[in-house]
Amino acid sequence: MMRALPVVLLHLWWNSLPEVCSSSLFNEDVNNCTMTSRLILPKHYVKEIRPLSDAPVVVNFNILVFDINSINVEDMDFRVDMFVSQSWIESRLNMPEDIFEEGDDYVILPQEFFDNLWQPDPYFLNSKVSVSYNRKKLRLKWGASGVTVNPELKLLQYDIGKPAVLEETIDYMIEKNGNFSRLVVFFRFERQIGHHLIQTFAPSTLVVMLSWFSFWLDLDAIPGRVALLVTSMLTLVTMFTGLKSDIPPVAYIKALDVWMAGCMMFVFAALGEFVVVKVFDMRHVKNDSQNSKDSHLSSRLTTMAKSRNTWDEEFVYTTKSKNKHTTSNHILPTLRLKSEFQMQTHKTRSQKIDCYSRIVFPILFLIFVVLYWPIVLLKSAMIK
Repeated sequence: MMRALPVVLLHLWWNSLPEVCSSSLFNEDVNNCTMTSRLILPKHYVKEIRPLSDAPVVVNFNILVFDINSINVEDMDFRVDMFVSQSWIESRLNMPEDIFEEGDDYVILPQEFFDNLWQPDPYFLNSKVSVSYNRKKLRLKWGASGVTVNPELKLLQYDIGKPAVLEETIDYMIEKNGNFSRLVVFFRFERQIGHHLIQTFAPSTLVVMLSWFSFWLDLDAIPGRVALLVTSMLTLVTMFTGLKSDIPPVAYIKALDVWMAGCMMFVFAALGEFVVVKVFDMRHVKNDSQNSKDSHLSSRLTTMAKSRNTWDEEFVYTTKSKNKHTTSNHILPTLRLKSEFQMQTHKTRSQKIDCYSRIVFPILFLIFVVLYWPIVLLKSAMIK
């Protein structure tokens, strides 16, 4: 995530130096410092005009990043405190021979001197500052150090990599102003995997495993199984919604989207398994009940038909009545036992589906995890 900052703490190297004169020409009198500044600056020096040269003035930049904070992932911006130094060659200055102390190759000048000196006007992208010099007059370059990050800088949820620097040329009303030189620095932040393992991947995995407990509940425990599965699904949806607030909106599918979608699919599959098993069980129970009613009705009709024929002859009626009575006592228990056996068989089949699900679902989820992490780590390595 990279974005230029509209507000940055900018300190030129001369502003951070003490306003003292450390030359043999200077003493504690401020007037002497002012006099020395006048000696260095020519009489007709104009600070609004850049150093005269056929080539553009080269300004070297070095940046030392002290601190990075207020990282807003959703807006992809952050605040950085940094020390910016810039250097260039000013050929119009008059440098007295005895201005340097023995052994020194630099001299510290007062702030008044720099108030009267020409200075480049670098700008930061998105800042409300006009561009004064095009590439023919001013060229920006990175110094030897470029951009350096404080080695003691530690971020809570991110690892900051080495900043990447670029030198670019931008076009701004070419027909009037021409091209302009620009320096670019990219800050790369990498999320710490340990933080997201605890906050995201571990809880979502536990929720998926929690949904598997429904396979151990009885088919008749409809409120318990439905409440467990629906609660698991709502938990994942709430978790995913909360994570979206911490992730910048992008037009492509993220690795986290794939993970959360996979977890919700497993919970939804567990809910679908329960619905299928319950419908399958109720359908067979209904068929068994209907078959039982048809069998009882057929038995009654047969008995009534036999009873009607016995009115013709008393002896025959008595014999058939006994046979009917004997047959009836054996047929009804047989039908009742057959119906109970069929219901138990269908219930056992439904329970077998739950038993298979106890093994199949964990295996499929393990395959998903084994495929997910190598692909994510490989893609991350390719991006780096």
